[in-house]
Amino acid sequence: MLETRQLRYFTAVAEELHFARAADRLNVAQSALSVQIQRLERELGVRLLNRNKRQPVSLTDAGQLFHAEAVAALRHVERADQVGRLAASGLAGIVRLGFVASGATSGVLSGMLRNFRQSHPDVRISVIPMQTPRQFEALDTGEIDVGIVRPRRRYPAGIVAKVVQTEHLMVAMSDVHPLATRRKLTARDLEGQSFISPQFDEEEGFGEVLEALGTAGGFEACLDYRVQDFISGLSLACAGYGVAVVPESMSNFKQPGLCYRPIADFEFSVHLALATRRRELSPAVRAFVKALS
Repeated sequence: MLETRQLRYFTAVAEELHFARAADRLNVAQSALSVQIQRLERELGVRLLNRNKRQPVSLTDAGQLFHAEAVAALRHVERADQVGRLAASGLAGIVRLGFVASGATSGVLSGMLRNFRQSHPDVRISVIPMQTPRQFEALDTGEIDVGIVRPRRRYPAGIVAKVVQTEHLMVAMSDVHPLATRRKLTARDLEGQSFISPQFDEEEGFGEVLEALGTAGGFEACLDYRVQDFISGLSLACAGYGVAVVPESMSNFKQPGLCYRPIADFEFSVHLALATRRRELSPAVRAFVKALS
């Protein structure tokens, strides 16, 4: 098996075409250099250098071919060393980032990526749209490293989260809906409406928002359409199937026939959180989380 040292010694001689100058360049004894070159030729089973006391050192045909490959190999070794050191310090590697749809429409996702890229341009980022409950599973299995989620009162074992954004709510509806003529709504105005909302098979979620809205308006909100994400909900609302109570950043999602109205007397806030594994081994992931803290 060839050694990196042998390649370095040979390339020095091949480029200097002089053993003494090559030894000085490498800061080694000329005798040690000669021994290593001879050992290399024995291992390869071919003569790489023409040695003649009356003529300068020259490369054989095999030596010329081997020199080109040796230079390329040393470059790969140097690059591997650099990448390894960058990875150890979190300056290289990969971060797999899950996100809910509103993480993108709110600008939280792009803001995180922009800030991190400025200080860690060599870290590759993989972004994966994923519902909040699914992200917790993916964090546990290692499918993703970080998640932009809707926070929960309790998280699965080994997962922690930190709120990164807070915003108020708006009502999305068709522009021909009777309530669309008003500039602002009250919670009471929404009594009797068919609500559309993301809600999964868990106690927490946007169902809590509807419950709080009903309490504020003095009615019981009816979740008629359960969807997987806000984009689906907005499409149904635009088509007239009901109204969707959504984070205010979702108003960035424009669609013909869709309008948004604020709720004047409903101060309920919703949040986005950054979820991670409690014990993270990857330096790149640790650097990503640290950069956002």
